[in-house]
Amino acid sequence: MNKNSTIILIIAIILVGSGAFYGGMTYAGSKSPGGGNFQNMTPEQRAQRFAQGGSGAGRQSGGQNGAGFANGEILSKDDKSITVKMRDGSSKIIFYSPTTQIMKSTSGTPVDLKVGDNVVVNGKADQSNTITAESIQLRPAMASSTPPRPAQ
Repeated sequence: MNKNSTIILIIAIILVGSGAFYGGMTYAGSKSPGGGNFQNMTPEQRAQRFAQGGSGAGRQSGGQNGAGFANGEILSKDDKSITVKMRDGSSKIIFYSPTTQIMKSTSGTPVDLKVGDNVVVNGKADQSNTITAESIQLRPAMASSTPPRPAQ
């Protein structure tokens, strides 16, 4: 091989590699939620995306591999479950057990779960999209135009 054909081969390899890299990046961007372009979102749109279960696969209710995620206000509670009003207005039934971690600034118990509280739930979703909680995190109330609820 002479010197000119070696240079042409190297340039061709660089061009093919660059094209493949660009194509891969374009493809990956088209497959991520919202095109992966969070920079062009308003803070409200980002907050809404997070409230709907974040931006990653498996973070939404009934996500991949049976992962379950819920984020919202407790509507009702009994000794084995809570019903959570999701940010989109729907509701989700969450089952818990004595072994479910209930988290707040310190460890909690099911007694700490109160109607009106905001929670983030992680667990396993079944085929009916009901979640069995592995952990429930009590969250401070989100700022809103409604007055705070009285202590119970």
